[in-house]
This record gives sequence, structure tokens and C-alpha cells, in this order.
Amino acid sequence: MSDKHWQLQRSSDGYAWLMLDRFDRDINALSSEVLEGLDEQLTSLERQPARGLVIASAKANGFIAGADVEQFRGLDDEETALDLILHGQDLMERIENLPFPTLALIHGFALGGGLELALACNYRIAEQQSRLGLPEVKLGIHPGFGGTLRLPQLIGHLPALELMLSGRSLSAKAARRIGLVDQVVPQRQLHDAAEQLIRRPPKQHRPVWHKRMMGTYLLRHLIEPILMRRVKQRVRADHYPAPFALLKLWRRYGAEKRQATAEALSVARLICGETAQSLVRVFFLQEKFKRQGDKSLFKGRHIHVVGAGVMGGDIAAWSALQGFRVTLQDRDAAVLARAVKRAHDLFNKRLKQPLAVTAAMDRLIPDLRGEGVAHADLFIEAIIEDAAAKQGLFRELETRAKRNAIFATNTSSIPLEVLADGMSHPERLVGIHFFNPVAKMQLVEVVVGERSGRDAVKKACAYVRRIERLPLPVKSSPGFLVNRVLMPYLLEAVALVERGVPAARIDRAALEFGMPMGPIRLADTVGLDICLAVAGVLSEPLNLAVPTLLRERVAEGRLGVKSGNGFYRYRNGQPVVKGQVDGSGLTRREITERLIGRITNEAQACLRDGIVSEADLVDAGIVFGTGFAPFRGGPLNFLRNRPEPDEVTPRHGVVVSGGV
Repeated sequence: MSDKHWQLQRSSDGYAWLMLDRFDRDINALSSEVLEGLDEQLTSLERQPARGLVIASAKANGFIAGADVEQFRGLDDEETALDLILHGQDLMERIENLPFPTLALIHGFALGGGLELALACNYRIAEQQSRLGLPEVKLGIHPGFGGTLRLPQLIGHLPALELMLSGRSLSAKAARRIGLVDQVVPQRQLHDAAEQLIRRPPKQHRPVWHKRMMGTYLLRHLIEPILMRRVKQRVRADHYPAPFALLKLWRRYGAEKRQATAEALSVARLICGETAQSLVRVFFLQEKFKRQGDKSLFKGRHIHVVGAGVMGGDIAAWSALQGFRVTLQDRDAAVLARAVKRAHDLFNKRLKQPLAVTAAMDRLIPDLRGEGVAHADLFIEAIIEDAAAKQGLFRELETRAKRNAIFATNTSSIPLEVLADGMSHPERLVGIHFFNPVAKMQLVEVVVGERSGRDAVKKACAYVRRIERLPLPVKSSPGFLVNRVLMPYLLEAVALVERGVPAARIDRAALEFGMPMGPIRLADTVGLDICLAVAGVLSEPLNLAVPTLLRERVAEGRLGVKSGNGFYRYRNGQPVVKGQVDGSGLTRREITERLIGRITNEAQACLRDGIVSEADLVDAGIVFGTGFAPFRGGPLNFLRNRPEPDEVTPRHGVVVSGGV
């Protein structure tokens, strides 16, 4: 029996395989239509039971990625949401109650609702490279298809809560270690392992007694306040309500069957809320980023990076980590040695396996004499911010490079049009602007100059996708997008200090709005000398006033964290906050308005000036580039859905003007 998505195959000896292959998507996700199809297949199995059932994916890339997030977008009716969730719960319970052994055969990934389906089965086998997790909290909800009941029953209450509260995914090996899967096998053995297990099913896994004890009424009520305090240290309930809702659910019900309805009601409320809808929006913005670069358009294998300082060395290391052969050129052997040491540390942290680390180190080749130039498909320049030096470098590289090679600069301050002067083929020059630290920042601005060719831009975006980063095409202009938005915000914060507002109060206002770090702390972390240098570049074209206080701090050598003293004093890298009198007369709301107004206003100006092609990409760039409160969906989305009058609104109206 089959439909558009599911195929049920029965063997002559009574065993069945139920395969999911969404005909309308590249990956499997549980839409309402897919769930309807599953309903029909389960009805067939209930009417004509098998001796055993294997549920698997017919797609090569993975098992099931979760619920179809598309159905969450714009959802504002809790009753509609509840019906969808209850239907999913009912199907999982029917799988659980089938009168014969059931096995989920996992490869690639089993995430969210996909893992919840696997949890409803008696057994789980995972391929070695699989990732398993319940990432719902990252979308502003928690598991809703029975995962909050079945996961604690399978692996124990505290490990289950940690997995659900963090939203992180586990390797197959780690999943096996905690009892989430029964076997881990190579890809080539998946089918045989499934056949053997379903025909001779072993005793089902149960967590050890002390892990089960954590779910008793008394211990839940003792443990939940501790977990709640830990969550409050990371996020605020009014910003991210999902983890708090999950803990309240667990405290009241543990993993009892009667929790199911409460689980569904909780998710229905959350998914229709502003936080979840904004995080769903950010999810789709991330997917939109991925479509900015088609990986297949850059077929090159060799990257040549010139400049082995922190930025250049880290770009080279990240590219090698992602499988490219990289030659890293610098005239200073000591600088190269430090870059290679940082790369080795990165590889050890990310790869862990000695053979994989060795392979990555073999791909990263220190190159004092530039011998890699003749073989490179892409050049990335990361030398000092000197226009003449960069121009000379590109002219030299052009004479030695392959005819189809692409040239890129990581500059944040020199226009591409200036760097292209003297090049025979300026259409091959683009900007690829990484942010520090390279290994953590997902966003990469792909800078398009007046003479940048479409082919070069497409290949640059494709390279960024191949290194698992998010490419944002931006117009060559002062500050591009991120620095243009971020710098006025930081300067406004310094101006508030100059006016008499304590730095800690400014930072607290930003944190309460939802920023990941206060602007004063951020300026100290970046380095006040760097902030001043960037402000100097942007002040004239963007008509920015650079506060005298910032110049004075730099002149005094108070540069922030790196000097131990900036706007804060630092002890062991942490700010020492002392009580200060606020002489400004400004309310918390006014401080927040002035800070966030600078971001929203500059975001609008960037859209108006064509720095980025559309509003969604402006929001996405600012969320992923500056950390702008993700639960607000981006600054332009925040303006469109402005809160009630007692919340934050731009002080001087929606369009006031005025990014490191």
C-alpha cells in the first residue's frame, strides 16, 4: 500500500517496511498531509498486523527532519495548532501501541518530530554519521508529539531535560551511550541490522533506577527550582518562554501519560506567540541565506590566503576544516607558525579524531614564497588595511593566477572600486568579509563592487556556502551592512556614557531588550582602538559624531578587555561593575529607545540605499551579524510589529537615521 509520501511493503514471511519519501521536498518533514498518509498506513497495519515493522526513509540525506516548519509560519489560532499537535500525538501513540515489534531505522538525521516518531517505536538503529536531537526550543516551542513523555522514560529525566532544554543534537555514538538508540552501525549494514533485530527483538532499554527516580513527585519538586534558576541565568522568560514552559510541565506531570494533553496545549500556546513566530521567521531567513549561494557553482578545491594574521589565518583554518586545500602566505614565518598553531587547536576541538586532525593539517600548507598562487581557484586577501599595498598585491596575483580564478578581499574599510584600479580583470574582484571569530560567526558579507562580475559574485557566495557559512550579498559602500548598523549603536552608547549614564545601566537596558551583550561591553571586547578606527572611516560618509570620550579613552591607552581597562575595569577578562550615580535624568525606556532606534533607523537606511536587496535579508544580516534579539525577528520586523506603548519604540519616529 502506498500514497504520495509513504510506501508500505510487506514481505512474504509477514514483516513490513514503511518508507517515507516526500514527493514535494528534498528532505522528509512531517506536514499535515504526511501525517494524514501515516494515518492511513497505520490503519492498514492495525487491520492486518505484521510480525514486525521497520520505519525508514527512502531519501539518501536522512530520516525525518521534524515537523514541517512551513505550517507554523503565521499560525495565530491556538485551536488550529492544537488540532495539528493532537493528531500527531495520536499517531505516535498508535505506533507505540501496535501489537508487534517496531523499529526506526535512522540515517543522516532524526530531529524534532522525526525523533519523536522514532521514540514511539520499540527500537532504534542509527547509522554512524547520524545526528539526533529535539531542537524545538530553538523555534520557541518544546516537543509536542509525546517527546516530553517518552524521552525521559527511555534515557532518564535529567538527561532528557538537558537535551530538550539545550536543543542540541547528539552523534549516533553519544545517543547509543545514553540509551537513545539500541545499535549504531555503518551505512552498508543498516538493512541487515534492521532485519536481524526485528526478527529477534531484544529486551527494550530502560534507564537505571536512579535516573527513573528523578521523575518521582518529590524529587521533581526539589529539582525543578534548581533547573529553573539555571535557565534564568541564560534567558528571560518574557524573551524565550519555551524552556520555562517545559520545566513547569515536567514539574507537574513528570512523564505521566496524562501529560500528553498539557504538552499539546503548551505547544499550541507557544507556537502562536510572538517569540515562536519571530524565531520561525529567523529560521526561514536562514534558509533564504542558504539559497544565496549554490554550492555547485564553485567547483574549486584550492584556496590561497594572503596574510596569516588572526583573520587571515582563521579564514585559512576554517576553509581547510571544511575540506579545501589551502595555502597560507605570509612573509613572516613566526606569524605563519602562530596561525598553524591556532588551526591545530581548532581542528582538535572540532574533529577530535587524530586521523581527521592530521588530514586537516595536511590540507593547510604554510607558504612563505607564494608557491600556491599558480594553483589557486580563489584568492582571499587579508593583509593590512592599506589601499596601495592591496592594489599592488592584486596586480601581482593577477599576473600569476589561473585565468578563471576569483580574487577576494576581506577589507572592511577600503572600497572595492579603489582596489580594482590597475587590475586587468576587475570583474573578478569581490569582497568576502568575515567577522571575528571566524569559527563562530555564521554570516559572511559578499561585497559587490561596481565592476564585480555576476559570475564572480555567484562563485564567492557558493564558496561561502561550501564552508558552511551564510552569504549575504551587499553593495560596496562604507560599512557594508553590519558595521554600518552596529557602529552608530556603539557610538550612541558611548554618547550616553558621556552624558552621565553609567555603563552598566546602558548595558542592562540592551540586555533587557534582548541583545546578547551590552554595547559598552561589546565595544570593550572589540577594542576601543578598533571602534575608533572604524568610526573614523564611517563618520564622514554616514555623518556620525564620534564622542570625545572615545578618543580620550584610546589616547589614555584604555582599550578595553585587551588592556584590562576601558569603560569597565577587567579582572580575569570579566568586568568589575561598581555602583555609579546616574546624572543623565534619562529613564530606562529612553535609554533603550536611543540605542535600538539607532539600529532600526540605520537598517531602514540600508534598505533605502540598496545596500541589501530586500527587507528580509536586512533583518537576517543584522540578526546573524550583530546578534540583534532573534526573538524579535530582526529590526525591520520589530518596527512592523511594534509592541505596546510602554515597550520600546524609536524615540524620534520610525525614520531617524543613523555597524564592527
